[in-house]
Amino acid sequence: MTLLPIWAEQVKYLIGIFAILNPLGTIPIYLSMMTDRRPEVMHRTALKASVAVAVILTLAVWVGDALLSFFGIGIPAFRIAGGLLVLIIAVAMFGARTSPARHTDAEQAAAEAKEDIAVVPLAIPLLAGPGAISLTIVDAHQLSSLADKAVFSLGIVWVAGIVWLVLRLAEPIGERLGTGGLNIATRVMGLILAAMAVQFMADGMLELFPGWSH
Repeated sequence: MTLLPIWAEQVKYLIGIFAILNPLGTIPIYLSMMTDRRPEVMHRTALKASVAVAVILTLAVWVGDALLSFFGIGIPAFRIAGGLLVLIIAVAMFGARTSPARHTDAEQAAAEAKEDIAVVPLAIPLLAGPGAISLTIVDAHQLSSLADKAVFSLGIVWVAGIVWLVLRLAEPIGERLGTGGLNIATRVMGLILAAMAVQFMADGMLELFPGWSH
């Protein structure tokens, strides 16, 4: 843990989670999935997706360490693997693209044919995909007490609320920002994620090979 106060650390973690969820970058895909659907259906889908995101990431906070222990995976190795995955997603975001790690063309085609896309593929893997889950597990591992994890979980619910608001207002936001504005936002989020991914991998390497720090 760094010397920053715990609340400042948690704010930093939540910014990273919001960046990898990237609801603004999801707007074009979301609207394409919602083509010809009634406004009430779109609003209900946005709500269900945001609730699913909150549930998925909150579960990652509380059971992530146990899952890693069950599979015999150490946090240093998971930091490196998670950092690499986040970096791949960030590089795709630099090009204002959706990484295949989050959403594939086949999933897009299947989603357009589905009646209810809120949980799959919108919540997972498009929003709370492997990268977001990995990031949440690594962040939660840094929290030493149950109270800190509870506060972090509330922060995740708050972030999911922002995701709901963005999806709820997807059409006016998309019209106001346009393709260029959404792409700029995606690239900024990608830059934040790339820096976090490099830090994750560096920390993991130093934990695995402490002699490298000398």
